[in-house]
Amino acid sequence: MKSSDYISAPPGTGNPARREPWVVAFIAVLGLVVLPLMNGAVPEGSAFHLSTFQLGVFGKYLCYAVLALGVNLLWGQTGILSLGQCLFFALGGYALGMHLMLMIGKLGQYHADIPDFMVFLEFPKRYPSSGGLPPHWIPFRNPLFAMVAVVAVPAIVGAAFGWLAFRSRIKGVYFSILSQALTYAATLLFFRNDFTFGGNNGLTDFKTVLGYDVNLPSTKRALYIASAVLLLLVYGFCRWLTTTKFGLIQRAIRDSENRVLFSGYATAHFKLFVFVMAAVIAGLGGALYVPQVGIINPSDMGTDKSLEAVVWCAVGGRGSIVGPILGAIGVNALKSYATHSYAEQWPYFLGILFILVTVFLPDGLVGIPARIRSIASRLRPAAQPTEPTPPAAP
Repeated sequence: MKSSDYISAPPGTGNPARREPWVVAFIAVLGLVVLPLMNGAVPEGSAFHLSTFQLGVFGKYLCYAVLALGVNLLWGQTGILSLGQCLFFALGGYALGMHLMLMIGKLGQYHADIPDFMVFLEFPKRYPSSGGLPPHWIPFRNPLFAMVAVVAVPAIVGAAFGWLAFRSRIKGVYFSILSQALTYAATLLFFRNDFTFGGNNGLTDFKTVLGYDVNLPSTKRALYIASAVLLLLVYGFCRWLTTTKFGLIQRAIRDSENRVLFSGYATAHFKLFVFVMAAVIAGLGGALYVPQVGIINPSDMGTDKSLEAVVWCAVGGRGSIVGPILGAIGVNALKSYATHSYAEQWPYFLGILFILVTVFLPDGLVGIPARIRSIASRLRPAAQPTEPTPPAAP
């Protein structure tokens, strides 16, 4: 087995790298070709037609899968359990959402050049020189600036927090608590109306994205395809990273950071780079999430959301590459059903699912084939030893 195969495989899963290209190819064809064709080419009356609403829901799942890959890059590959990744997911969403809000123009309820919530909160009195638009909103009229901000804002916040934490050698459960505290503080800050980001309601009621009507089926289809392409690119990046020397050091840090330190490596630099990359990945997923869902508010960066992302990785298979994708899509599909039929009981379902996976399926969904083979080998009767054939007489 190659070292790259061993890095990407959690214990007990055999050699998934041999099957992984086929699994990824099947999912890519299904997601990039079959589902868009079922929406755009199959007539609405057909049983094989996929509605635009359903395609948007699948697009949301793909954005969550991108977030899960970022969580796995930290937790599964490097051993850093961050409970604040949804903060970066929401920051990327807010960065693009600000541009989308400014593109509404006079189509809003108040028919003003600024977003409706700014008119309602009397921003023109606070910022008379710009017509009520806060100064930090002005550059977001440029779509290129907004796209750069989608990457830059999560990266800067992640670099600042990561540098302070890793420089102080904070790790383990203390890092998890600290990241959760950062997310909680940011959530409270964004809930404030005077923070200029819409308060409790957040940013919503988008009209266009890059000049196209956001509600058109063709636009929804294009956003879905963009989400699928992003997921494929992030998967490819994570898969490639595990085959490099950097990936070997990631695994070494996860298994025994002290040994890596004694070997002469500055582990803080490696962990900071991974943390920033995971923040950027989450921000990109959040940016494509916003126009498909149609809203971004502080609840999307809540600590409970980050905990759910950890559950996705655990259910799919922490440490693998395909596992978090399967976990994110599977758990959110289950959530869509459960919250419709058993809305109040869903948190209990999620908690029970996490406990069952942790106790009975520690390798997640990707570990099921290896576990089945292990059980089958134990049930198979042992082969009886055969008597040696006596040598023929001369």
